[in-house]
Amino acid sequence: MSTSIYTVSKVVQVLNADAVFVDSEAIIQYLVIDSRSILVPENSLFFALKSHRDGHEFLKDAYQKEIRNFVISDRKYVDQYPGCNFIIVADVLQALQTLAAYHRSQFDLRTIGITGSNGKTIVKEWLYQLLAVDFNIVRSPKSYNSQIGAALSVWQITPENNLGIFEAGISAVNEMEALEEIIHPEIGILTNIGEAHAEGFSSKKEKLLEKLKLFKHADLLIYSPEYITEINAKQLPGKRHFSWSSKQAADLQIIAVEPIEGNCYLRALYQHTEIECILPFKDRASIENGMICWATLLAMGYTPEQADLRLEKISPVSMRLELKNGINQCSIIDDSYSADISSLAIALDFLNQQNQHDQKTVILSELFETGKTDQDLYKEIAELLIQKKVNRMIGIGKHIAAYKSFFNIDSQFFDDTNAFIEAFPSISFSHETILVKGSRRFEFGRISKLLTQKIHDTVLEIDLNAMVGNLQFYRSKIQPGVKIMAMVKAFSYGSGSFEIANLLQFHKVDYLAVAYADEGIALRKAGITLPIMVMSPEESAFEAIIKHRLEPEIYSLEIMNSFIRFLSDYDFNYPVHLKIDSGMHRLGFDRVEISSLKEALKNNDKIKVQSIFSHLVASDAAEHDGFTQYQIDQFKQISDQLVNTLGYKPLLHIANTSGISRWPNAQMDMVRLGIGLYGFDSALFQNRGLQTVMILKTTVTQVKVLEAGETVGYSRRGIMPKGGKIATVKIGYADGYSRAFGNGVGKMIINGHLVPTIGSICMDMTMLDVTGIDVKSGDEAIVFNHDHTIIQLAKDINTIPYEILTNISQRVKRVYFYE
Repeated sequence: MSTSIYTVSKVVQVLNADAVFVDSEAIIQYLVIDSRSILVPENSLFFALKSHRDGHEFLKDAYQKEIRNFVISDRKYVDQYPGCNFIIVADVLQALQTLAAYHRSQFDLRTIGITGSNGKTIVKEWLYQLLAVDFNIVRSPKSYNSQIGAALSVWQITPENNLGIFEAGISAVNEMEALEEIIHPEIGILTNIGEAHAEGFSSKKEKLLEKLKLFKHADLLIYSPEYITEINAKQLPGKRHFSWSSKQAADLQIIAVEPIEGNCYLRALYQHTEIECILPFKDRASIENGMICWATLLAMGYTPEQADLRLEKISPVSMRLELKNGINQCSIIDDSYSADISSLAIALDFLNQQNQHDQKTVILSELFETGKTDQDLYKEIAELLIQKKVNRMIGIGKHIAAYKSFFNIDSQFFDDTNAFIEAFPSISFSHETILVKGSRRFEFGRISKLLTQKIHDTVLEIDLNAMVGNLQFYRSKIQPGVKIMAMVKAFSYGSGSFEIANLLQFHKVDYLAVAYADEGIALRKAGITLPIMVMSPEESAFEAIIKHRLEPEIYSLEIMNSFIRFLSDYDFNYPVHLKIDSGMHRLGFDRVEISSLKEALKNNDKIKVQSIFSHLVASDAAEHDGFTQYQIDQFKQISDQLVNTLGYKPLLHIANTSGISRWPNAQMDMVRLGIGLYGFDSALFQNRGLQTVMILKTTVTQVKVLEAGETVGYSRRGIMPKGGKIATVKIGYADGYSRAFGNGVGKMIINGHLVPTIGSICMDMTMLDVTGIDVKSGDEAIVFNHDHTIIQLAKDINTIPYEILTNISQRVKRVYFYE
């Protein structure tokens, strides 16, 4: 967002572009890259970016939502949309970046640029907390740090701002120059250099040198010598340097790190004097991020005493929205860590992805330090809520309540959080999606707890951004025009139902596939409108299939004839999908049945074949490539015969997840993406390019110290000949943690240590050997994550990731995160 105003003719001048004008004085205030995220269409400029999808495909959507200003690279669209201003450029992304860089150049404000492998967003948010008292700060929303995100972040700069804090993230060489021109930081911060996003670089040195390009015009660079070992310090950009380290000499040399009652006490040498500070965290990542912030304050001229006072008060930062089950069949979106206009718009977009309830409610606190007058601020928020089709708003805070007349929707107002909590029993919440969004000082976590169902201490966390990243990874591998059918059977491989389907629908997959009709019915009831294929239709479900517009897989003459007979009372061509058995020998028409199938299809007006498909047996395995090619050839021959019989061409598809990766010639009209969405593809070495979607975690219930010779668990199978310490955690085989993990086969992570199971796995609990480790009741135990992977768990008990995922019990609560 931006309060700066340009005319479309001024934008053309900045971009030095060709243009077709209807109104050259049209006002441009908002830059739009997504036709689903439009605030004020009459003042928006839509950029038809080409990435995983061609933005020109969405001009129609943007036009229907009343946008009339477009930046395109294909002139043929000019005549298709009358009454519009078109700016024609060679490269739409470059145009977006050029406009952002120009906008940045119009302001004389100090700018902090942050890059590194990890910690960028947390450092940015903590610096905002630490410096907000002295500066009017503009910063990247959430983790907007990409080639696109950085441009949109800088566009937010207004004349009132005197400090900008922006992230820069890259994934390949030759990307940082554009970000440097956009951000142009005066102060540079290199957080660290690790393995994250390493795929696009030939070496750690290449990755480091590329990231350092952000600081080529910086006055000050803040870094740790531990992360620049691949280069000489003389190669560092920046006129001045300030170093920090906990392992070697530096401008800020940390000499002691001591935990104190949940906090961390740091001592350091600075300018030949010993100084100290307290961080309100104790985990390793937060301590390092705190050190970076400490170094930044000192490098900016704050005294050690000032830095200590401020660092002790920094608050945890959750950059992710949490989607949870709520009371009275509600869905709760918890975004209570902060509130500003940009993050509110992002949260409202996520709210609009949720189709499971018609009613959408926002509980919103007043906002601070926005650089706007209250009148302008709450008028803009009121318009935003209407634009996003919010049905009800509950405002908390005297400032927002003073402008209640702006909110022309069902609304209530309370002076503070306590007043809302007192009134809570009398407020009705039922069958609605509720966004809880508040500034930290309003303590909206208390409201979220009231609205959220009690969560079992064992939780499966699903990272929706990672899932979108995996979807885009596979989109980059398929040819233009090839459709995607996403497999959401078996409760979306254990990850959820409508929560996953809503995400996939929002990101425009073409089809969904479920195993049974009841799965599809649940999605329809949750507002999913995508076509849904049912892979195992039963005669008893035919009526429900038709009622809910589901599309059955037809795999035999018997099921086909039964369905056609059931359709006798209907006078339309009902969509179905024909399954061909090309070698799996599970379901499908065999080659010998094709003649009978062709005969049955002739002159049949009760069904319409939407697709013909088959299933690859071993598309991931090189040793079976000959058989995979045989399957593809067989399918092509059979599908050609069926198309000739039908007289029209349905969609053809045979490629599954590994087929997409290894068999580009098998993409045909559509591909079926399954386990790859969740971060697993056995055709990819170590799942390279995919992101971890799910983390399963539980908590320690009790810790016991045992004497030598004592045993643990049922049948005394766990033996501790030398004694030791055990921790009992709240997960067992009823939660899906297999008994095969017992007696040291399974391991979990507690406080950074990989610890083995001991004894048999119980129904609701598991015991872990934590001898020699500092563990207490309430500590977190990670069953699997990106380090201790599902692949490893599957190997430990000689199974596959599918089984690990789908065995996770429904009593394990799912929490969905979206950044």
